[in-house]
Amino acid sequence: MHLANLSFSHLYGLDAEVWQAPELARITPDTRSAERYFPERTLARWLKVHQMPDTVWAFGSTGVRPLRAAYRALVARLGIDAILLVDGGTDILMRGDETGLGTPEEDMASLAAVAGLTEVPERLVTCLGFGVDAYHGVNHSLVLENLAALDAAGGYLGAFSLPRDSREGALYLDAVAHARDACPEHPSIVHGSVAAALQGRFGDVRFTARTGNSELFVNPLMTLYFTVTVEALAGRNLYLDKLERTQLMRQVATAIEEFRDGLAVQRPPRMFPH
Repeated sequence: MHLANLSFSHLYGLDAEVWQAPELARITPDTRSAERYFPERTLARWLKVHQMPDTVWAFGSTGVRPLRAAYRALVARLGIDAILLVDGGTDILMRGDETGLGTPEEDMASLAAVAGLTEVPERLVTCLGFGVDAYHGVNHSLVLENLAALDAAGGYLGAFSLPRDSREGALYLDAVAHARDACPEHPSIVHGSVAAALQGRFGDVRFTARTGNSELFVNPLMTLYFTVTVEALAGRNLYLDKLERTQLMRQVATAIEEFRDGLAVQRPPRMFPH
């Protein structure tokens, strides 16, 4: 198994030997960077402490074409036969006509890039943190409606969760705490929420000033992984084809905005009936 991330870090100041292909960087515990916020290196250092393989691959924040090329380079280098895209939150399940899409740019660039890797036999998407995207305007009744449609199409593979007292659950909580200690001024809202839910906390749990102007709803559903196939999810998306020619992430954002502006009507938010 190998770990990779579409990075929010400023990668382009890294040493030349870090770059293994265009937009593909190999991050280790010793990778040098002037940036304090460097989640890939933070994870690599945590992996080393726990005596696990400690390379984390980082993709540059680009449009679909260069991102897919970077994926292909990694697939060829490592002999990869399966890709699992992991979304922190569930906004990757939005098809495009909902009133709120959350923060779709990185999710959709990744989905479009991997949807084009038809040479990889197994391609899945899993989502962790059901409810956390309400912070960015996602209506989770529509998330469930989209999952039902994916299920009807044969693309929903079910859900599972990790118990807190399992080895995996304990390691996850330790990794979240490690990341928070490494960069206390920028803790992850997603992982902070999921970790709180995994610890049995509920409601408006406070763990960062970043959410000071909003009310959180931490709950047990945040610990569930919902899994679908890339083919089914990409096939239901209404605008993914419009991202195919993008070279830059800002072009992805523009294409999504132009699609949204052209919608005659959007699916309104729905209340949970109970």
